[in-house]
Amino acid sequence: MLTHLTIKNYALIEDLSVSFQKGFSTITGETGAGKSIFLGGLSLVLGKRADLSSLRDKELKCIIEAEFEIEQYGLKSLFETYDLDYDLRTILRREIHPNGKSRAFVNDSPVNLDVMSQLGQRLIDIHSQHQTLELTENEFQLKVIDALANNSQILSAYKEHLKVFEGAQKELNRLQALLADAEKEQDYNTFLYSELQNAPLQVGILEELEASYEELTNVESILEQLSNSHQLLDNEEIGIQALLTQCKHSISKLAGYGAVYAGLSERIQSVFLELDDLSSEIETLQEQVTPNPGLLEEVNEKLQLLYNLQKKHNAASIEELLLVKEDLASKISTSENIEHEMEAQQALIATTKKELTLLAGELYERRIAVVPTLKSKLESSLQPLGMPNASFEIKFVQTESFQNTGRDLLIFEFSANRGAGYGSLKKVASGGELSRIMLVIKSILATYEKLPTMMFDEIDTGVSGEISNNMGDIMQQMSANMQVFSITHLPQVASKGDHHFKVYKEDDGEVTRTRMKKLSPEERVVELAEMLGGKSLSDSAMAHAKQLLN
Repeated sequence: MLTHLTIKNYALIEDLSVSFQKGFSTITGETGAGKSIFLGGLSLVLGKRADLSSLRDKELKCIIEAEFEIEQYGLKSLFETYDLDYDLRTILRREIHPNGKSRAFVNDSPVNLDVMSQLGQRLIDIHSQHQTLELTENEFQLKVIDALANNSQILSAYKEHLKVFEGAQKELNRLQALLADAEKEQDYNTFLYSELQNAPLQVGILEELEASYEELTNVESILEQLSNSHQLLDNEEIGIQALLTQCKHSISKLAGYGAVYAGLSERIQSVFLELDDLSSEIETLQEQVTPNPGLLEEVNEKLQLLYNLQKKHNAASIEELLLVKEDLASKISTSENIEHEMEAQQALIATTKKELTLLAGELYERRIAVVPTLKSKLESSLQPLGMPNASFEIKFVQTESFQNTGRDLLIFEFSANRGAGYGSLKKVASGGELSRIMLVIKSILATYEKLPTMMFDEIDTGVSGEISNNMGDIMQQMSANMQVFSITHLPQVASKGDHHFKVYKEDDGEVTRTRMKKLSPEERVVELAEMLGGKSLSDSAMAHAKQLLN
């Protein structure tokens, strides 16, 4: 429950600090006193968007801080989900800075507004006249029936299966689109892959072919140079080998004269052997290198093929062409892989659909079973609220598709007068009737589920006398299970509160401020008397006020 609220520098509120207790609290004040400002500030700390116009002093930041006791709400898992410190006395704080920036905190941990809003919805339900329209929505009506039927666990299981079912359908649609695209490109990819498959793609092949091409196109020049080299080495009179032989003989005669000459002799012998080996290799190459126009044409064709493939696939090397080939092979096999994945998703859809059908059927049976109870509670509770002939007709139609709450289409119809036809709440119920129906529904829900703190904003507008007295009784009864606030202009309702707060304006001649205080028993009598008869405070008004409180 809400235990304390602090609002600083917000609209007409300069500095407001007020504590609250459990039970039923009523909030009164003259029109324009600032009750809507109080609600606006509270809404900010529950995650509502803010703007700079809400700052009282544009040079200072606005701070709203609300403290809650949360033990009974079962919120620990939500705190764990958002990695927040769980504390039985939790503080939500909102800061709006003059530069337009806004910051939100839960127990001093920074959070975004979505997290604050999620938590705020679980702590306070602020019911305004605008929110009464929720009553006409199918989702809210189903929520009421599910609360009576205790369907929370089944609904949770259903939603988990629905999430899997919708995910599998989405994936199947993606795979089908992917398969269609793959099939369009299949023939072209197969052609490209076949080209690469038939090409001589090996690492280093391009360098080998280029070397062979250079050799084959320059064979005459190579033979000429080999012949010249061989003659220079092997000429009997002036060849290098002949001259080196003479040198070798001369130095060998000196070998016995010392180690230096012996070393020279060995080195010349080594050179002679190397030259002899070179001469033999040149002679062998002369025999091997022969003009081969056919081989030249074959090498040239392979080179042109590789050059064309590199240009076609924008590849700088054979390695890159091999990667392109590998990618094409993967694309070609994609169709088969996609078909296997599609079969798996189709099997998952079939299995999940079966589970969803069973759970949706169970929800339908449980909902149908509680309809008489809900109808009876609604009609009997509305009688003392000036709607003695109120009647409801509640039916279900099962749809083929799976919705977020099952397969049930709810037909929730209402008749306010005996003999009148039934129609949807949106069409046949007036604003005052919708408010009273909503109050009754909230009171029914309070007995079936742990609702957060409930704050009614003038839900009793348009009623008076005994009806307003009975509405106050309903809110007072609700407060036995939860903390209830009612912002009201009716003394009959205000008198029902365990605690009474007044919102008022204070003007010191220079500025106007909105303030809020808890009324003492004596102050309550005066406030109720003013609500009954105005500022004159007649004896009859005072007596009536005391009578209401007693």
